[in-house]
Formats: sequence, structure tokens, C-alpha cells
Amino acid sequence: MPTHKAAEKRIRADKKLSLRNASAKSTLRTLRNKVLKETNKEEAVKTLNTAISGFDKAAQKGIIHKNTAARKISRLAKKVNAIK
Repeated sequence: MPTHKAAEKRIRADKKLSLRNASAKSTLRTLRNKVLKETNKEEAVKTLNTAISGFDKAAQKGIIHKNTAARKISRLAKKVNAIK
């Protein structure tokens, strides 16, 4: 158990942040899976744009690192471009 008020507050804050981050990461996985599931190129591009927006927002908020967002976006774009 924490012995200081600040430590108690830190625990409360960490719980809130942990829930927020878990929710956001779940949303990112869902966006990624939607892009990968598309077989029609036009629909895949639309879905990719939504996913790019989501990854960029997560990187801005510090939920994921900006290079991680860039890497995931790049890999998704490669997959979409490979669709015929």
C-alpha cells in the first residue's frame, strides 16, 4: 500500500491512463484488421485513410510512438497497394 498521498493519487491516475490506452490500442487493432480484411481496392483505400487518421491521432496523444505509427501505416499501405 502507498504511504504518501502523492503515491495514492499516482495509482488512481495510472488506472485511468491504463484504461484509456487499452481502449485506444484496441481501436487501432480493429482499424488495422478492417484494412487487412478488405478485398476491393477502392474500399481498402477508404478504410486505410480512416486507419491512418486513427494511428496519427494515437501518436499525437502519446498512446503509441510516432515511429510505431509510421511503421504500421507503411505496412498497411503496402498491403493495400498489393491488392489488384
